[in-house]
Amino acid sequence: MPKSDFKFFHRMRVRWKECDVQGIVYYGSYLDFIDVAQAEYYRNLGILPYTEEYRKTFDLAAVKVTLEYKGSAKMDDLIDVYIAVRRIGRTSIVKQSEIYRSSTKDLLVTGETISVNFDSSVGQSRPIPTKIRNIIEKFEKTGATPTWGRTENKPCDQENEN
Repeated sequence: MPKSDFKFFHRMRVRWKECDVQGIVYYGSYLDFIDVAQAEYYRNLGILPYTEEYRKTFDLAAVKVTLEYKGSAKMDDLIDVYIAVRRIGRTSIVKQSEIYRSSTKDLLVTGETISVNFDSSVGQSRPIPTKIRNIIEKFEKTGATPTWGRTENKPCDQENEN
């Protein structure tokens, strides 16, 4: 998917603990990068699923993760993790991710994560709240975030890095 189709990315620097002895990113670390970027995606929208209040109605549990490795990042590289919600079902959210070496077209990893809104008090899935669905759908269509949801991350169209 072209970078321009994503409305959000999060930049981070590869740390030593994420690499093997040769200084190349360990394959499992890419999942951590995606997890951090997903949290920033939601934070950018003012959705805080890691707080107790939000977890009462919106608490995601990953049920499927697929990664494809296209290249490698190395110690101290800057990487950009692009995240997009591609589909919201009744209880699930499908997110697409791509990781690039920053400011380049070097695609390192593609991924898909399927998460279910989970009610841990009863141990089963539950519907995605309408308010959260509406915020995500509006953002994915327009790039518009609630003014109360903005952080230091900018929507992709403000970075002009395609």
